[in-house]
Order: sequence, then C-alpha cells, then structure tokens
Amino acid sequence: MLAFAVRRILISIPILLVASFVIFALGTFAGNPLDPLMAKSPPAPPDVIAAETARLNLDQPLVPRYLDWLGGVLQGDFGPSVVSTLDIGAELGNRFWVTIRLIALAMVIALVLAIVVGVVTAVKQYSRIDYTATFLGFLFLAMPSFWLAILLKQGGISFNNAVGDQVVYTIGASSVPPPEGFWDNVVDVLGHMVLPTIALALISFAAWSRFTRASMLEVLNSDYVRLARAKGLSRRTVMIKHALRTALIPLTTVTALDLAAIISGAVVTERVFQWKGMGDFLLQSIATDDVYAAASWLLITATVVIGFNLIADLLYGVLDPRIRYA
Repeated sequence: MLAFAVRRILISIPILLVASFVIFALGTFAGNPLDPLMAKSPPAPPDVIAAETARLNLDQPLVPRYLDWLGGVLQGDFGPSVVSTLDIGAELGNRFWVTIRLIALAMVIALVLAIVVGVVTAVKQYSRIDYTATFLGFLFLAMPSFWLAILLKQGGISFNNAVGDQVVYTIGASSVPPPEGFWDNVVDVLGHMVLPTIALALISFAAWSRFTRASMLEVLNSDYVRLARAKGLSRRTVMIKHALRTALIPLTTVTALDLAAIISGAVVTERVFQWKGMGDFLLQSIATDDVYAAASWLLITATVVIGFNLIADLLYGVLDPRIRYA
C-alpha cells in the first residue's frame, strides 16, 4: 500500500507540472496585463510601463518566466500580481479555507444523501419511493448549478421579506463586521453556508444517488449476497457488511473524479452568493490577465484533486479487503 501511494505521488508530479505550464502559457498568450495601464488617458509614462514590465517579468521569454515562478512557488513565493499590493500566496491561503469548507460540507451532505437514497431505492426498486427519487434526481441533474443557486438565493430573499427579519443569509461568507465571541462567529459562518451548501450538494447528490442505486442493484443480485442470505444472516448484516461495502467502491471512484466539477460549481456558487473565496479570486485573475495568480490557483486546485483521487484509490483496500496493492 505504501509503495502504491509513493508511486501515485511521483506520477502526479509531472501531471501537475504539465498542467501548470499549460495554464501559464495560455494565460501569457491570452492578453497583456499592461493593456489597462497603456489605455489610460492620458497614457502612463514610458518609465512607469517599463517598471511594471520588469516587475511582472514580461521582458523575459515564456519558459524562463515559468521556471522562475515555479522555483518561487517551491519557496512560498507565488509571483508578482498585477495588483502591486496583493500577496498572491497570502490571499490564496485566506480564500482557500473559505472555499474548502463549502466544498467539504457539500460533499459530506451529498454523499450521505446519495448513499441513503441509493440504498433505499435499490431495495425498494420500482416502488413509489424509487420513482419519486428518480424524478428528483433527474430534475436536479438537468438544472444548471448557477440557476439552482439563483433560485435558492431569491427564495431566501423572499422568505426574509415575508417574515420581516434576516433569517436566511444570502450574501457573503460571514457578516461584516463579524459577531463577537467564538461560538457566535461559528453560528454566523454556518448560517451563511446554508444556501450555498444546498445548491452545491444537490447537483452532486443527484448523480451520486443514481450510481449508488445501480451499484447496489448489481451487488444485491450477485451470488455471494444470495449465499449470505441462504446462510441465515440477518438482513442488516447482509446489506451493510456484504452489499454496501462493495457497492461503495464505484461511488468512491465517481466522487473522486467529480471533485474537479464540484470545484467549478463552487466558483459559480460563490459568484451568486458573493463569497470572497477561491472562485472569486479566479474570476478576478482572469479579468485582469493576472497570469501568476491564475496559475497559482490552478496549481493548488490540481493538487487537491490529485490528492483526493489518491485517497480514493487507497480507500479501495479498506472497502474491499480483496483489493491489494503490490
């Protein structure tokens, strides 16, 4: 198992390097970050433009610029931003925890709902519960994430107007200024997470519940489950110990592969609810042609995705002891 994990980590390093270079090159060729400065009226003095060109390393070829940036990342320096007062590393660090709590909570809720609904609909196949869950699942699958987030936000605003009080938070990741006291601050943050988490979780839950249902149906019709029932094992033991553990393996794979889609959904969700997280940082970087900021965002998110896929691979051996890595 340890050797497998080390090999996967070593394989992931070239993938990260290639991905970071591609996005760095695309960002470099997409536009000139000095265009707003040169388009000013009156135009900026030549010495100011020359100073900005040197500060952003725009006077260097692509490959040396990339290598300088990569070497700085290894030392904790994510490069100069178009905004001279912005520390990319510190800004990403603050925004990362804002986004990761949204993604983590949404994934946990989506997984729990998917497992429960998938198992129940598989056991009660072709029942009213199965048809209802199938209808809702396809409904959420067909609904774009931004549209669901907008509907939830408008619903929260309408509810607040109806009751005449701020019951549901619809803007921001926390109140400004934040409340005093640790627990009051925790409650405030959780309150702001309700609608964005629901919007992000429902889209993932819809697909994952269908995978869980299909996997459970396949496992329940397998020979070893029939044998376990014939031996007189209780229904609970057969469902949890024998059927569910095996059925969770495909769901683990799908969850790991969908993490990139969840991150992209978080970008849209944060935009709708005006969160200052990783998604807002990416959109600002693209709008200002901030190559170093966009490449740093990709490097961090790619690392998270690859690490999560590694964890999913290692979980296979936990869910099914028959799986071993030499």
